[in-house]
Amino acid sequence: MAEFTAQPQQQQPSRTRAWESIVASDLCSKKMADSKVYHFDEVSKHNVAKDCWLIIDGKVYDVTPFMDEHPGGDEVLLAVTGKDATNDFEDIGHSNSAKDLMAKYYVGQVDLSTVPTQRTYIPPQQASYNPDKTSEFGIKILQFLVPIMILGLAFAVRHFTKAD
Repeated sequence: MAEFTAQPQQQQPSRTRAWESIVASDLCSKKMADSKVYHFDEVSKHNVAKDCWLIIDGKVYDVTPFMDEHPGGDEVLLAVTGKDATNDFEDIGHSNSAKDLMAKYYVGQVDLSTVPTQRTYIPPQQASYNPDKTSEFGIKILQFLVPIMILGLAFAVRHFTKAD
């Protein structure tokens, strides 16, 4: 009789997960129908642990209640505020249950025309070219020779002051 009751208990969590997924997707579609459209600047103001909003796939999520529960920590979520976090979200490879959980935090859409294009890489400024390299060369030689001379002096002092 114990075996008979064990099988339904094992199957129930998968049914529950499937049901939660259906409810979450239904909830998300209802919210999307009534969703508010946010300007990017308005969303980017929510960038602290006590008030954190993310943009993923053009949707806005208020993940503030999820900050303490996020497996990667709140630093990960805070690092992607103020920009479109879609690529960061997809690169991690979130599970289906994580994607279903997002519906709970959905607050609206973002006006895609207000989202800045991806930032282009700007290389750091390089030091200006110094045609007179003699001063740099002299400093490098001194940085090498001075410790050698100190070491030689220490050996000489020890050798000549050693009591026989």
